[in-house]
Amino acid sequence: MIRVALDLLGGDAAPDAALAGARRALTAWPGDIFLVLVGPEDTAAGALEGFPGDRVAWLAAEERIDPAEAPALAVRRKPDSTVVRGLEAVRDGEADAFVSAGSTGATVVASVLTLGLLPGVDRPPVGALFPTATGRVLVLDVGANVDAQPHQLHQFAHLGSIYLRHVLSVERPRVGLLNMGEEEERGGGVVTTAHGRLAADPDLEFVGNVEGHDIVTGACDVLVCGGFVGNVLLKFYESIAEFVLQVFRKAGVGAGGELGEALRFLDYTEYGGAPLLGVDGVSVICHGASPARAIMNGIRTAADGAASGFTAGIGAALTREGGA
Repeated sequence: MIRVALDLLGGDAAPDAALAGARRALTAWPGDIFLVLVGPEDTAAGALEGFPGDRVAWLAAEERIDPAEAPALAVRRKPDSTVVRGLEAVRDGEADAFVSAGSTGATVVASVLTLGLLPGVDRPPVGALFPTATGRVLVLDVGANVDAQPHQLHQFAHLGSIYLRHVLSVERPRVGLLNMGEEEERGGGVVTTAHGRLAADPDLEFVGNVEGHDIVTGACDVLVCGGFVGNVLLKFYESIAEFVLQVFRKAGVGAGGELGEALRFLDYTEYGGAPLLGVDGVSVICHGASPARAIMNGIRTAADGAASGFTAGIGAALTREGGA
């Protein structure tokens, strides 16, 4: 049974959304998941009501890191925060994975400081799964590294490929580089240099530059980009499902709910959380506005990552494949 530490104070609707998501996860996967709920002692009694006692533990943490706080400073000043305590549980072997809908920056910093980086990793990216016409694409980075250098984009390609092979059983993931055109000279110095590195790497199935309109067609399995562009793309994707539903509803289409069901694959809550790749442990970051369904699926993402064991040997794989 995989033990997942869940941050109860992360997210706009904390702790209610996290607790509701935890209940859903325990119901959906009764034989697979054990939860370590991380939160203040004074909420423990009420929060644990209705949970199966043999599948839940409580880890006390009294401090919350607000998204407006400077991440590195907050992590150091608040050692008793839910983010730090939850990640320490992973480091100390008391949990197999960590999930938070709190500050992305704080979770990234705390993950690096607490778990450490795997050998061969420079800066860890956050990878998010987006729906496509043929399945899913892992986009990274979606926010951890605003300005990524060519060698880091090269690393992201290897990290994403390794993750897909281990967790989603994609035998040889196709890697694309997000760009404004298909020509290899497009995009400026960082992107063109990254293109050269990716194209010259025999251990990657590089398919070249991928334009925005090609993402949804399933042009690649791993899409590499800097964190600024990736975060904009992520938030656009997150808004699409509800926007399309509103357009059709205004036109009187799909009033019976069939349309919403058909468009469920566009809903970001189906994917739940984004793994931080390259740290020595499983750390999953959920959107701050995550409802219970997104938290539930974030827990599933964390459990799948821990069960796959993809972090084991990833540094050796990067060194062997030339991603360092």
